[in-house]
Amino acid sequence: MNPKLSKRVQSLPPYPFADLDRKKVELRKQGKDLIDLSIGDPDIPTPQPIIAAMQKAVTNAEYHRYPPYSGTVAFRESVIRWYKRRFGVSLTLEETLALIGSKEGIANIHYAFVNPGDVVLCPTPGYPVYSVAAQFAGGEPYFLPLRHDRAFLPDLNSIPDSVLKRAKLLHLNYPNNPTAAVATEAFFKEVVAFAQKHNIIVCHDAPYTEIYFDNKKPISFLQTPGAKEVGIEFHSLSKTFNMTGWRLGFACGHKDVIAGLAKIKTNVDSGPFAAIQEAGVFSLDHEEGLTPSIRKEYQVRRDTLVTALKKLNFEVTAPPATFYIWMSVPKNTTATAFAAAILEKSSVVVTPGTAFGKAGEGYIRFALTASVERLKEAAERISIIRSW
Repeated sequence: MNPKLSKRVQSLPPYPFADLDRKKVELRKQGKDLIDLSIGDPDIPTPQPIIAAMQKAVTNAEYHRYPPYSGTVAFRESVIRWYKRRFGVSLTLEETLALIGSKEGIANIHYAFVNPGDVVLCPTPGYPVYSVAAQFAGGEPYFLPLRHDRAFLPDLNSIPDSVLKRAKLLHLNYPNNPTAAVATEAFFKEVVAFAQKHNIIVCHDAPYTEIYFDNKKPISFLQTPGAKEVGIEFHSLSKTFNMTGWRLGFACGHKDVIAGLAKIKTNVDSGPFAAIQEAGVFSLDHEEGLTPSIRKEYQVRRDTLVTALKKLNFEVTAPPATFYIWMSVPKNTTATAFAAAILEKSSVVVTPGTAFGKAGEGYIRFALTASVERLKEAAERISIIRSW
């Protein structure tokens, strides 16, 4: 037997983080002590009260059966309560949908609304799933550069009319991965008007709204007047509560868009384990008591690494949100070469900006997913070997 991959799969570039994982495995086999600041996977454990809620829920035999396709009513009602408390946004059950982590929802939305030849507007640098999933569905990604001189907000006015006529979806992500930028109310108002004019569905990816600093809370796209008429927002418990492995997220917004995504999901999955959804109910209902300590730890880490990098004369700014630092590389090198030099000479793993698209050239991303002590050690290693 010689199984041949489909043309769809053959056309895809390697997933950048999978390739990075392979390199890390190889180096660890060589005995290297890696300080891994490359992947946005929190090292801080899930808060104990959430674990306790899960332990209790998992003993409920009712949760051992198939869950409702759209998510349990209890979980979706907790989403509704949280959105009202946090953002002042009112939602209904038909405007909410449970996801097996927001990644699968972001991927599956394309199958619901994108036909072959349709255009999907994707930020670059950006989460690779936006463009890859567009290609899977037969769509054509059109990349919107995020540049420093525009505060890493895309220029919607630069999109050619020929592209807009075929555009079906617009992906946005604020607070942003990898740039750590936040969106303004004015920008979101511009997005709503743009989507209304061109009949484009907005898909706002918002997993980092609760990882913010200096008490400056990021806004939700759905807070914008008219937002629910043009799109949806994806959210995840992964970053907010250090629950990446639990795979629980949700989408909310335009009821017909939610219904389209739900129709795909009923055919390809059976929803998150109900006991995990019950832990999600506890998490969202107690968010105000669980997340401040997480934010405090990331702020200490942010300040520690930014201060250390500035002392090394790197061009870096303290991010207002997320747990990423988006740093310019020296002018005499490239993102890939600089990240490789840091790995080779200091055993510190960072992500080159080009892993997120061509517009990421000139930058590297640090993830604050290591202790303060390890972050200090990482900076020290980089300072000792610095020769570029």
